[in-house]
Amino acid sequence: MRVKNPVIFLLIVIVLSNTVGCSENDVPIPKFNKDRAFQYLKDQVAFGPRVPGSESSAKCRDYLYKHFQNESFTIDSQSFIFFDPYSQTNIPMTNVIAAYKADTDEPGIVLMAHYDSRPRTDFASDPSLKDMPIDGANDGASGAALLMEVGNLIAEQKPNVSIDIVFVDGEDWGKSGDTQYYLLGSREFARRGIRGKYKFGIVVDMVADKDLTIYKERYSEQSAKGLNDAIFNLAKKYQFTGFIDTLKYAVQDDHLSLIAGGVPAVNLIDMDYKYWHTEFDTVDKCSDESLYQVGTIVTEILYNRSLWQKIK
Repeated sequence: MRVKNPVIFLLIVIVLSNTVGCSENDVPIPKFNKDRAFQYLKDQVAFGPRVPGSESSAKCRDYLYKHFQNESFTIDSQSFIFFDPYSQTNIPMTNVIAAYKADTDEPGIVLMAHYDSRPRTDFASDPSLKDMPIDGANDGASGAALLMEVGNLIAEQKPNVSIDIVFVDGEDWGKSGDTQYYLLGSREFARRGIRGKYKFGIVVDMVADKDLTIYKERYSEQSAKGLNDAIFNLAKKYQFTGFIDTLKYAVQDDHLSLIAGGVPAVNLIDMDYKYWHTEFDTVDKCSDESLYQVGTIVTEILYNRSLWQKIK
């Protein structure tokens, strides 16, 4: 483009510079605050293991409720009872949903993380610890912390799409290899009807590892290849080293419940986390920088509608 008038040229430069970092709907993309997110992670771990039905779980749930008590969100819960085949007892479980409603009737976006921590330590270094619950700093608190910070950004800079932020319970209940007793909260969420309600979903799980390595997950690639590509292309744009643009794992995680319910979904998870299901899944193994990388990607997806054009 040629512009001979220097005044006109200056005005064009100003206009163009002001559009950087905006979506196609001219909503600026807010900056993910890694310090706040990391504090949310530490706060959750301080409650103790968030095992479903425990006092620590209830404290964490109250913490989530209070966080989203503002004019931008409507808070709801989904309580259900799970009959535990291991203890032969009923276990109360509760999903927490923070709903942001935009001024539109189009389908929204669902963001999901589990807030429960594992009730047993499968790979304990000391066999006497195998029946003890874990802190779940990365496997539990990290995804919830990231979405709490995303909630802050939504309240500060309202996007032009409705967003449900869902914190599910009972994701990590089953014993190793006993897959039917995992994903309990997300299955309940999907069972209540989600088809046609959402354009797509993103699940974040184990996203704070200091040595972050997130590969393209295989079920995500089948369900929402375009969205998966957009996420990893953004990571390249930002030069985020925690994202590896290679298909690797097929993971049983909460995105499978969304996919089964008719919602295209992507799972962002670090399956190379070496402290997984051990007593060493603690705050000191986590990084605010890792939360920043994943949080920045999720945030831009929410605000940049051009990235939604080819989800599948």
